[in-house]
Amino acid sequence: MIFRTLVLGVAVVSGATTSQLPEFAQQYRQRMGGAIDALSQVVSDFREDAARNGLSAQEAIERLSSAQDPLVALRGQRMEQSIDRLAVLTRQRAALQQAGPFARLGILASDIDPQLASATYDDFEPAVPVTMEGAVAAGGGFLAAVLGLGIAGRVSGRLTRRMRRRGSAKA
Repeated sequence: MIFRTLVLGVAVVSGATTSQLPEFAQQYRQRMGGAIDALSQVVSDFREDAARNGLSAQEAIERLSSAQDPLVALRGQRMEQSIDRLAVLTRQRAALQQAGPFARLGILASDIDPQLASATYDDFEPAVPVTMEGAVAAGGGFLAAVLGLGIAGRVSGRLTRRMRRRGSAKA
């Protein structure tokens, strides 16, 4: 009886926790939009500055990166990283926009930006799972906990019975 109550409690907590995955994904996408906007402005300004000096963005990066001044060289490397990150985030946003609600969770799990995920987690605010996606995620977490704990309980029960039989056979 205690084990069943424990399983139910863990399953409810697991379901409630996993029901927050769609909300986390939404907050991640909103933060991603802000990061893309900020990076786009920085990259656009850099490209304009390069063009004013008769250079492509790549030529400007190469010039900065090969400079003797360590600060200037570091700025070139950072700009290249910013351009690359903008491309990655833009590709990820397009994939998330084209995906259905459940596929978005899969994309997020397989192609998450660690820096963005960490910042999202730091500011994350849970929400009530009122969407079908949230309800299914909650149900999945609930069932996973029930099944996992049920299997663990049966295995431990069998092991306990075997140990008792062996102990009584020796006595």
